[in-house]
Amino acid sequence: MDVNELNKLTQLAIRAAEKASDEILDVYGRPIAVEMKDDRSPLTEADSRAHKVIEAQLLDSGLPLLSEEGSDIPFEERHRWEYFWMVDPLDGTKEFIKRNGEFTVNIALIHDEKPIAGVIYVPVTDVLYFGNRSIGGFKVEGLKKIMSESITTDLLTGLVENGIRLPVDRGTRPVTLVGSRSHMSPETEAFMDEMKVKYGEVEVLSIGSSLKLCMVAEGCAEYYPRFAPTMEWDTAAGQAIVEASGGRVVNWPSKDIMPYNKQNLRNEWFLVESGTVINS
Repeated sequence: MDVNELNKLTQLAIRAAEKASDEILDVYGRPIAVEMKDDRSPLTEADSRAHKVIEAQLLDSGLPLLSEEGSDIPFEERHRWEYFWMVDPLDGTKEFIKRNGEFTVNIALIHDEKPIAGVIYVPVTDVLYFGNRSIGGFKVEGLKKIMSESITTDLLTGLVENGIRLPVDRGTRPVTLVGSRSHMSPETEAFMDEMKVKYGEVEVLSIGSSLKLCMVAEGCAEYYPRFAPTMEWDTAAGQAIVEASGGRVVNWPSKDIMPYNKQNLRNEWFLVESGTVINS
């Protein structure tokens, strides 16, 4: 896949995420009915509506799609995919139900087990994080306004011109770790304690959904340890953005870069590191 095609698909994913956010916010603005899936995780009307919109928007790419809301595709079929979309139409459903705004739309492009482009959109704040191997990682505030002004121009060019390249220089400050607001395991707390011993003063941020990976990509945090269960669609888009911004996401047991489209779609424990840590 050449650079032009990669950028074209990144732009397509951005448009899909923005359109899905309209469905999510429509549900968010009224009483939320919650169902429980077989694994006891919550499901709302917003999840299914966002999935349908994204699926329709990405159809023109001709690439297969693997989504949390359609994850029952047999491995015998999907292991043959060279390129495909990995989608979490509403990441942070618990945060959505709590109405704290910390939920996202996640879309990643996977090639040979590696995320090569990622889009994470925050509907409530209208903030976009995106990146790919060609252009790097960016944060854009006020996506909808830029999109409305870029009808006759290349959207991706407009976003790059109006965006903030990641990571952002945060100057002198304590080493910062980011953790989950809803999932904090004893092992994660132990890692945070080790970092306090290593660095002395350490700050800890707590935030929901894939925004934790965005905080590392942006330079707001150096580390995000996740020693608790996640699925591939929870991390694929964020990993693409972190890597485009100079960071990495590694399996904690093996220290290898996290792979995708495994037979079992559950992730190993992992650690996200910023580019500032890697290059120090």
